[in-house]
Amino acid sequence: MSDHPLVGKPAPSFSLPDANGNTYTLTPGANGVPVALFFYPKSGSFGCTKEACQFRDALAEKDLFKRTKVEIIGISPDPVDKQKAFVEKEKLTYPILSDSNGEARKAYSVGKGILGLVDARVTFVIDSKGVVRDALDATMNYNAHLKFVTKWLDKLEAEDKKANETTADPAPAPAAGGESEVPATTAPAVTASA
Repeated sequence: MSDHPLVGKPAPSFSLPDANGNTYTLTPGANGVPVALFFYPKSGSFGCTKEACQFRDALAEKDLFKRTKVEIIGISPDPVDKQKAFVEKEKLTYPILSDSNGEARKAYSVGKGILGLVDARVTFVIDSKGVVRDALDATMNYNAHLKFVTKWLDKLEAEDKKANETTADPAPAPAAGGESEVPATTAPAVTASA
């Protein structure tokens, strides 16, 4: 569990331009689906490209990502035109946002990574209610981020299942009602033939 100050708190909302220059607003919890929000240092660099493509492939190939309807959102300080080139080159299927003024980084307390030379690589898992559940700060280990999100989606899915089981207990009642109708429909037939 991360000791990031946002863990356990409502995730901040923000609006940033996407790769097409359109404003993208994130309101965590509004859609009732989990969000994996990853801040990365630089579009087009080796590690960032790998990380972005791993998330792209997971959305296309992993059932867990499809079932949970997780929203993946990538953010870097790069300007819109650079984000557009990155999205097109790597065929990214989710929003890549331009945080050129550092507004979202500040809201999410994302600082500098290694020796303060680059922006940190930090991924946040936000649950379907909009609460930050965990944060992974691993600037050099770009491979860790997909694993981190996958582990959390498993956990969130299990929690949802458990919550649904406790609310679904009264469900058998209609089934019992349905069975009692069977004799009722045969009963009139008996009286009709009498």
